[in-house]
Formats: sequence, C-alpha cells, structure tokens
Amino acid sequence: MQRLRLPERPDWKAKAEQQGFTFSEMYGEPYWDESSAYAFSLRQIEEDIEDPSTELHQMCRVAVDHVLGSEELMEKLALPRPHWDFIAQSWKANEPELYGRMDLAYSGKGPAKLLEYNADTPTSLYESAVFQWQWLEDQRAANVLPQGADQFNRIHEALAERFAEICAPGSDVHFAAVGGLVEDYATVETMAYAAREAGLGAHYTDMEKIGLTEEGQFADSQDRVIGTLFKLYPWEDMLRDTFAAHLTTAHCRFIEPPWKAILSNKGILPVLWKLFPGHPNLLPAFFEKDITEISRNLHLMTQGHVLKPLFSREGASITIVELGQVTHQSENRAYDTHPRILQAYHPLPQMGGMYPVIGSWIVGQACVGMGLREDPGRVTQDLSRFKPHFIEE
Repeated sequence: MQRLRLPERPDWKAKAEQQGFTFSEMYGEPYWDESSAYAFSLRQIEEDIEDPSTELHQMCRVAVDHVLGSEELMEKLALPRPHWDFIAQSWKANEPELYGRMDLAYSGKGPAKLLEYNADTPTSLYESAVFQWQWLEDQRAANVLPQGADQFNRIHEALAERFAEICAPGSDVHFAAVGGLVEDYATVETMAYAAREAGLGAHYTDMEKIGLTEEGQFADSQDRVIGTLFKLYPWEDMLRDTFAAHLTTAHCRFIEPPWKAILSNKGILPVLWKLFPGHPNLLPAFFEKDITEISRNLHLMTQGHVLKPLFSREGASITIVELGQVTHQSENRAYDTHPRILQAYHPLPQMGGMYPVIGSWIVGQACVGMGLREDPGRVTQDLSRFKPHFIEE
C-alpha cells in the first residue's frame, strides 16, 4: 500500500459537472482529490481487505441473532422497545440485506481493523462505484497507469445483481432521501441506476414528501403507493419518527430491512468483541457503562481508547483518550447525549501527511469493492477527501 503522486486528468472537473457530481468540491475545498492515489498489491486486496470484510459481515449476522435473543442487549443498543418485534420479525423472515460499508484501519501491513460498520445508510457510493472506475479507465488510456492496472471495484455490477435477486422482475422500487442533500441524492440515483439495470422500475421521492393513504399505506407526492422503499434515512430516526406507528401496518417492504437497525448501531462492536474475542480484524470494544468489564480489560487498551456514541456519523462526538488524557475531541458534538461505547484506540497510518481510512463495500453478503477517504486529522469527517485507488500489476 502506497500513496503515489499522479497527474490529474485535465478534464475531470468537466466530467464531474456533466455527470452531476456537484459535490466534488465543497465549501471551496476539494472533496474528490486525484492529485494522488493509493496503490495496492493483489494480495493485499484479496487477503487483507476482501476476505476479512466478507468474514466480518458473516460475524455481524451472528451478532444480530445474538442481540435479538437478549433483552439486555436490545436495551443497551437503545432500540425503542415498541419496535422490538418489528425488528425481530424482519430477521425471522430472512428479509434480505442490500449493502453496507465497513470502515477499516489498514497500513498495508498486518490485519485490517474494523473501526465501525455503516450497514444502513452509507454514502460515498457514487464516488466508489462510478467515478473512481472512470478515473482508472481514463488514466490507463492516458498511460498514467499501466494497461494492466486494476481496481477492486465491482460495486455497480454487484448491486444490479443483488436487486435482481431480492426484487420480483419488473417490480417498482421507490428511492428516498432527505431533500436538498446532494450527496444523498447521488447515492440514491446510483442505486436507482443499478435497479433499472436489473429490470426494475425506479421512482425518486423526497423522504419528507412521503405521506399516508386513507388505507394507511405509504405514498409519494404523486399519490403512488410505495410497495418497496429504499430509504437513505437511518433506522434509528425512522423508529422515532412521526410515521413509526405505521411501519408495521403500511404493507411496505424496506431496503435496508429493519434488522439493520442492530447492525448499523455502534453497539454491535462490543457485541462482536464479546462473541469473537481476539479476532485479528476486531478491536476490543465495550459499552461505556460496563465499568467492571472495562476494568478487567484495561490491558487490551494500552494505546488508549476512543469514545463513540451509538448513532454518531461523519466523525461527530468522537473523543480520543491516550494515557488518560483527552488528545482529540470532534468539534461537532451533535451526538453527545447518546449512550457511548469504548473502543481500543488503533492509530491510523499516516501517509503524505494524511490519515487514510478504507471503506470496504458489502453487497449482499460479500465484499465487492472499496473506496478510500483521507484527512489531515485523525478522525474522518464529512469534508475528508475521497481518493481513488488501483491494484498494481
């Protein structure tokens, strides 16, 4: 794994604008950054990223089943009690998952470590699946990269295949995101494109424009009943929303399924550690309130620990503690009121003055690609830059 300086494509900004990649720059700073790229060997991809990520997802499914069998854990994950049966039934019915993104710390040496798993509403999908693949093709054509260079990226193809597996041929899917969020819209549009390739009908609606019919079904702003809904809106919010009372009676199928409320919760990290202690791809993790458990395992956190709220996003409300001293606190403290977990601190590698995090993409139950983001700080946040990658010959 190397961070290499490379010439940028002279027309990449025009291509981004043409394709609606309107957030390639945000607040006057680049978000997409191809002035450098990360190079990997095929062995690193297959043995250190792809296979471990697939294994981690299988472990996560074991953890979901374990949580559903424990009222204590359901409480610790702060899942609303009135919806426990709704969540459990989706698991018992084997409602299929679509996708997720694992955030991994990896330096090119030693096992990758799972930092967290956004298994419900991960973004950076368009950049990972589409724009970085175009970068690879263009740079090979320009001889910036050798003709044999490859990329770990069959995300789009896997999504189309998965839609064909989990949806009836010719059926309609509604795709929803909060209106006005361009990155979220890019994600659902990428999803809708894959669904259309699978032969499905795809309709977009703003999340806030979804209403109820007289029969109690969900409908979009054009009064079309929503039978299947892909929602880029987290379950922890859906379960507390005004419409939550109608989730079980609206006869709507949700992608992701309700059981993903467990898997996208950072409380899954201490559950994983309890079930698979010492696994090379896991970091020791505990619920903050489990003082006795933490005290018994201080020897596992010699480099310090990180405090993470169960529901935080984009690096918000993260605190790093080293040698008993707070060495980092996120400026955005939007999730400070939520219960927290404590995870052993594992420093990110530093390359070219930046700290990269690998996002490994799960579609169905297998890892099918990856994207990278980097930041000058130790916590990846909303303005961290997206970086392309390639596999060396």
